[in-house]
Amino acid sequence: MCRTAEIVCAKWTLLLIRDLAEGRSRFCELERSLEGISPRTLSLRLRALEEEGIVERQTFPEVPPRVEYALTEKGSALLPIIEDMRVYGERWIVQGCEDRVTSAISRPVAVAVA
Repeated sequence: MCRTAEIVCAKWTLLLIRDLAEGRSRFCELERSLEGISPRTLSLRLRALEEEGIVERQTFPEVPPRVEYALTEKGSALLPIIEDMRVYGERWIVQGCEDRVTSAISRPVAVAVA
């Protein structure tokens, strides 16, 4: 459980997974969606999630090169956990949060039903 918390609770990870739950995204799309993240931080977070097997990176042999990121099956398995965290936060924590934090966690995560 401790290892799962380390992965999921790393800065920007929940928001990255939330965005990728909607489907494949390019680096620039993720950067626009995650207001305030630096390109270096985004790159490091994506690389770390890729190493954990949560995100897959697909490179297309085009000019200019195109790279897309998507959740793997392992990454998609985190969606119900993240959705439960969102619901918990709305019910028990949001009262004390700033508007920016509230808007970041209040967007539901698309949870796939098997």
